Amino acid sequence: MPRSNARGAMFSLAAFAVYSTHDLVVKLLGTEFAPFQIVFFSVLFGFPVVSVMLMRDPTDGNLIPRYPLWTAVRTTAQVISTVCVFYAFSALPLAQTYAILFAQPLLITLLAIPILREPVGLHRGLAVLVGLGGVMVVLQPGSTELELGHAAALIGAFGGATASIVVRKVGREERNAVLMLYPMVANFLVMGAALAFIYEPVEIQHIGGFALMSFLSICALLLQFAAYRNAAAGVVAPMQYSQIIWATLFGALIFGERPGLNTAIGAGIVIGSGVYIVMRETRKYGTTAPVLSTRARFAQGTLPRFGSFARIWRNNASQKDS
Repeated sequence: MPRSNARGAMFSLAAFAVYSTHDLVVKLLGTEFAPFQIVFFSVLFGFPVVSVMLMRDPTDGNLIPRYPLWTAVRTTAQVISTVCVFYAFSALPLAQTYAILFAQPLLITLLAIPILREPVGLHRGLAVLVGLGGVMVVLQPGSTELELGHAAALIGAFGGATASIVVRKVGREERNAVLMLYPMVANFLVMGAALAFIYEPVEIQHIGGFALMSFLSICALLLQFAAYRNAAAGVVAPMQYSQIIWATLFGALIFGERPGLNTAIGAGIVIGSGVYIVMRETRKYGTTAPVLSTRARFAQGTLPRFGSFARIWRNNASQKDS
C-alpha cells in the first residue's frame, strides 16, 4: 500500500472512530430524551458551524431549489432517517444497529437502478442479495422478537439511501446551500414542533452532550476530508466498517452488551458484501461508482454531509488560487 494510501486509511479509521463516539453520545442521551429532542438540539448546535461554512462558499445563487421535487424527497427522507437512526441507537445494541445500517450502500445500489438508470451486473446484484440476506440473519424474523428499534434501523437505512441517491442525481447542479440547509431547517421545525409533546428538562451536562455531538461530527468530517485527500476512495470507503469494532467495544464496556452469534455472522456477511462491491467498482469504474459516491456514512440532516463540505472547501480553494 503506497504511503499516501496508508495515511488516508489512518485518517479514515480515525474519522469513523470519532463518528462511533458521536453515536455513543446519541445512545447515552437516548436514555433520558426522545430522539426528537436529541435531533432538535443537535441541529441547533450545528447551525453556527453550517453558517460559517456557507459564508465561505463562493458559489453564486439563492436558496430556491433548482429541483424542488427532488429536494422535497431528499429532505423528507433525511428527516425520517435521522429520527429513526437516533431512535435505533437508543433502543438497540450498538453492534446490531450498525449491522443493519451497513445495508445502506447495498440499498443505494438497488435504488440506482430505477432512479439513476444505472445497470447492476450479475456480480454486484448477487453481492447485494447476499448482503441483504446478512441483514435477515441479524434480524432472524420468526425466531427472535423484533422490536420497534429494528424497524427504525431499517427505515433509517432506506431513508439514508434515498437521500444519498437523490444527491447523486441532482447534486452536480443543485447549490450546496440548498443541499445543506433544507434538511437541517426541516429537522429543526419538525422536531421543534414535536417538543411540545415530549420535552424533557435539559440540564447543563445534557447541553454539553448536545454540543459534543456537533463537535464530534465536525472533527469526523475534517478527518474524512483528509482521508480522501490522501488516499483513493477504494481504500477509504471500506474503513466505515471499523465502526462495528467500536460499537462492540463501547457496548461491552459501557452498556454490558454482548453481540449474539446471529449479529456477528450477519454483520460479517453485510460487511463482506459491501467491501466486495466497493473493491469491484473501484477496479471497474474508478471513483465514479455509486457506493463510493456515498462517502460511506449514513445520511443525517443534523450537519452537512461530507460531499457538500468537500465541495465548499474545494470551491473556496479554487477561488483563492485564481
